[in-house]
Amino acid sequence: MDHLVVVTGGPGSGKTTLIDHLAGLGYARTVEAGRAIIRDQRDIDGPGLAWRDDALFAELMLSWEIRSHREASVLDGPVFCDRGVPDLIGYHLLQGRPVPEHVREAARLFRYHRRVLLAPPWPEIFSGDGERHQSPEEAERTFEAMREAYPSCGYEVVLLPRVPVVERARFVLDTLARG
Repeated sequence: MDHLVVVTGGPGSGKTTLIDHLAGLGYARTVEAGRAIIRDQRDIDGPGLAWRDDALFAELMLSWEIRSHREASVLDGPVFCDRGVPDLIGYHLLQGRPVPEHVREAARLFRYHRRVLLAPPWPEIFSGDGERHQSPEEAERTFEAMREAYPSCGYEVVLLPRVPVVERARFVLDTLARG
C-alpha cells in the first residue's frame, strides 16, 4: 500500500491543515477518526467518547481506521491519511496501558507507505476547540507516542518542518518523489 501516506502527530500540529491543502491540490485523503467519532457520539449522546469510555473510544477509532484504509486502498495515489492504524498503538501507549494483540495484528495487516510523516508539536499554532480538549503537554506526549509506535511497526518516520502549509506540502511531495 505504498500509495497510502500517513500524516500523524499530536493535536494542533497542522496535520489536518496540511492534508486539507493537499486535497485542494487534487490529492485524495482520509478523515481523522477521533474528530469524526467525537462528533457522531456527541450527536447521539453516545458512550464512545474518550472521557466516558476510553476503551470503547479506542475500539471505535480502530474500526474507523480499518474502514478508512480499505476505502483508500482502492483509490489512485497518493492518498494522504489523517492518521493510520498504528496510531492506535500510540494511543494505548499514551494511555499507559498494554497494547491489545488485536491492535498489533491490525497494524501488521493494514500497511501504509514505508515513510510516515510526523508533525512535531507546534505551540505557536496549537489551539483547542469543541473536539480538541488536549493540552499542549498532551500534544507533546501524543507526538512522542507516535514517534515510538510507527517505528515499532517497521515504518520510517520523517519529521515535518514547522513552515507555512505551502512549504510543508512541497516538502511532503518532494519527500515522496524521492521514494
